[in-house]
Amino acid sequence: MTSSDCRPAWQILRDAAVELSAAQSNVTRVVVQWGHCSQAVGAGDVHRRLANLFQDRGDVSVVAAGCDGACFAATQVVVELTDGTARFFDRVASDGDFSQIVAAANGGAPEHARPQIELEAFFSAQHVALMEGIGSVDPVSLDEYLAGQGYLGLADALSMSPDSVIALALDAGLLGRGGAYFPAARKWQAARRVESARRHLVVNAEEGEPGVFKDRHLMEGNPHRIIEGALIAAYAAGAGNVVIYINAEADLSADRMTAALEVARTAGLVGDDVLGSGFDCAVTVRRGAGGYVCGEETTLLNTVEGRRREPRLRPPFPTDAGLYGEPTVINNAETVANLPAILLGGVRRFASVGLIEARGTRLVSLSGAVQRPGLAEVPMGTTVRQVIDLVGGGVSEGREIGFAAVGGPSSGLLPASELDVPLRPGMLHPSGVVMGAGGITVFDDRASPAEVAARLSRYNAAESCGKCTPCREGTPRIAEALGRIAAGDGKGSDVQDLQDLAEIVGAASLCGLGQMAGNPVTSLLHFYGDALGITPSR
Repeated sequence: MTSSDCRPAWQILRDAAVELSAAQSNVTRVVVQWGHCSQAVGAGDVHRRLANLFQDRGDVSVVAAGCDGACFAATQVVVELTDGTARFFDRVASDGDFSQIVAAANGGAPEHARPQIELEAFFSAQHVALMEGIGSVDPVSLDEYLAGQGYLGLADALSMSPDSVIALALDAGLLGRGGAYFPAARKWQAARRVESARRHLVVNAEEGEPGVFKDRHLMEGNPHRIIEGALIAAYAAGAGNVVIYINAEADLSADRMTAALEVARTAGLVGDDVLGSGFDCAVTVRRGAGGYVCGEETTLLNTVEGRRREPRLRPPFPTDAGLYGEPTVINNAETVANLPAILLGGVRRFASVGLIEARGTRLVSLSGAVQRPGLAEVPMGTTVRQVIDLVGGGVSEGREIGFAAVGGPSSGLLPASELDVPLRPGMLHPSGVVMGAGGITVFDDRASPAEVAARLSRYNAAESCGKCTPCREGTPRIAEALGRIAAGDGKGSDVQDLQDLAEIVGAASLCGLGQMAGNPVTSLLHFYGDALGITPSR
């Protein structure tokens, strides 16, 4: 194959998309940002109402897009006029808002347009790459994705050898974004080396961790980018079957991924002989079995096979014997979404952002007591404090930051004095705080660290699958002891028991849930042990 083998087939698809886009250039677009976040404040109703208002207008198109990450401003509506200008509306809910949107679609200026200062501040501290276009494009539309050079990265990958694609990803330094930060291409290499008639690639979009919503934004806002990235990874790994594994409760994500997959399949981008390359790859969507533990890769494989949602013993690792006992690569949704840009922009562009040891951007789910909660995209190496203050606008006026829960129930708490740590793989602090899947939940000075740690531990105990004794028996005891301390009924023996349990459960559990379950304990005792007023009894 030459480097241009697959571009002609892609060009035919893109030319048709551009032609259709030109034909629709005289139509005003009313774009409603409808994601799982804005759905909670009525985005679906906003979309339906606007669709009814404009249903008899051939010169106006109402589009449901994903959320651009500014969840605090939901529901957002953007009116894109045919002259290239746009009118922006946030927190749309009232009758007055709808009349203003109709007036804007008719070419008039809104009488009481809200200032966009908050949105400008939210985005100015970010480096938007993966989230580019989300909030303005129709997520399911193949034509809109192609018009922005979508699937060109796949065409170029299919024109290279799999080894060349692997080398490119290794040179770019792409690490997994699910929490472990293992080099993505190393998994492709490992699976490819195993002699097998079939190989699989699983896109892990289970995302059952509380306080993390990055993959849902990607699936709801630009599912074609995940499909394209998955196909690139599958080609490199020699996999002819892709499974996109989506959380059981993420209905909107699953609906948009399924719809985008169908139009991609109809266009010949999925299935047999993709873009005339000779590469055959089936792609299906599977829903999770429910539960945080399903995000653990071997538990995920069990549920796809119809088995109990519990982890497998390792080795063998999935790249040797995974789905149906065959070599399987498991990559996070955010991980594969980076691949199209790496193929198009090259190693240098991707590697120019972030840290030497962790290149690129990181999607951060920011929630809690901040003024601007949402999904932020920042360079690796950005500090936790910068995310909270610059992107999130800090806590409410008159309050101070108390602490932040970073990394979810598999991590721990960072007090305000320790927030200048950069986001990076591995430990953010030796007390057990890790970046994990990129969640940051902020608490102000009224919150109790002990109660938050107890809440995280109760969650871990409830989500334990029960297969291994250390996690099954140890996590409830951790939760009970932390509950007593949070209630002011703690004893000296509780502190020593917690220290012992955190060590034993972490060392002896089968999967990451138990192995990381002690982190809320160790961080609490490290930073707040003296303030708890309890002295170990031995």
